[in-house]
Amino acid sequence: MDVADLKARILKQALAEGFAAMGVCAPSSIPEAGARLAAYVAGGRHGQMGWMAERMEWRGDPSALWPEARSVIMLAEAYTPEGDPLAVLRQKERGAISVYAQGKDYHDLVKRRLKRLGRWLIGEAGPETQIKVFVDTAPVMEKPLGQAAGLGWQGKHTNLLGRGLGSWFFLGAIFTTLDLPKDEAEVSHCGRCTACLDICPTQAFPAPYQLDARRCISYLTIEHRGPVEPKLRARLGNRIYGCDDCLAVCPWNKFAQAATEIGYRPRLDAPELADLAGLDDAAFRARFSGSPVKRIGRDRLVRNVLYAIGNSGQVALIPVVTGLLDDPDPAVADAAAWAVERLRAQ
Repeated sequence: MDVADLKARILKQALAEGFAAMGVCAPSSIPEAGARLAAYVAGGRHGQMGWMAERMEWRGDPSALWPEARSVIMLAEAYTPEGDPLAVLRQKERGAISVYAQGKDYHDLVKRRLKRLGRWLIGEAGPETQIKVFVDTAPVMEKPLGQAAGLGWQGKHTNLLGRGLGSWFFLGAIFTTLDLPKDEAEVSHCGRCTACLDICPTQAFPAPYQLDARRCISYLTIEHRGPVEPKLRARLGNRIYGCDDCLAVCPWNKFAQAATEIGYRPRLDAPELADLAGLDDAAFRARFSGSPVKRIGRDRLVRNVLYAIGNSGQVALIPVVTGLLDDPDPAVADAAAWAVERLRAQ
């Protein structure tokens, strides 16, 4: 088998499937990742994300995850927004939802595409070829692998960005027993730019290329359970699920590829905070069915909505908030009390 020719055909098929870019690296190509992860967890910067500490030997060394694998095919899928994703931050009566979560759940869409490409690959290379596909659902460090495969580099905000991709893209991985030609790892092209660090509302970056998740709005609104530290609540603004600030200001986005998957088109946009505050569990599940937002549950979303209402200056929303002062969830009740106090101080 001519593996170089096969790799070229894989790329052609990947692009035909809708992926924006492809690169190949060895499972053993990120030897420094394990030590960086261990230091990150030891410093407590992962917050409540206990899964980061679990199976660290697999996260830090993909060759340990599946020893038979000889190549990792890394794929990028664009979800670039059409407009300014930060414009909603000026609409205080509405909730800002991260671009990636405004459409259908990317886990489902990317995995479906990965599986189609994987089946095609087995058909081309032979039934003895083995594969495993991953998209943010296993102990796989996609960003270091994406850099090792040449798709881009981890910028000063720690997200992956590429010269021909910008920063609006998802990552998927196909581990395979095929020994394909490897691509050259990418290096940083951030230069002196600090736009992503400067815009962060909570100063979540202790230094370039370092993130303290405990101060990151994406972490606080999605991963963090219970009340958010009071001094950080005002900095959340009207962000109720995730944060796009550091991605949106990256100058490399002038090269971002347009999204081709219609499933990423916004279905949620910027919902009114008053409507979201009144959701019970059944209404929450119905409204966010098929959306990444569903993973945080009603209580955490309403907690975030109440912080946003408290930051909105909309005194007319006080009656909406007072109805949640006795909510069964302690974090929601606490957020309601904070919001009422903040609005009455206007």
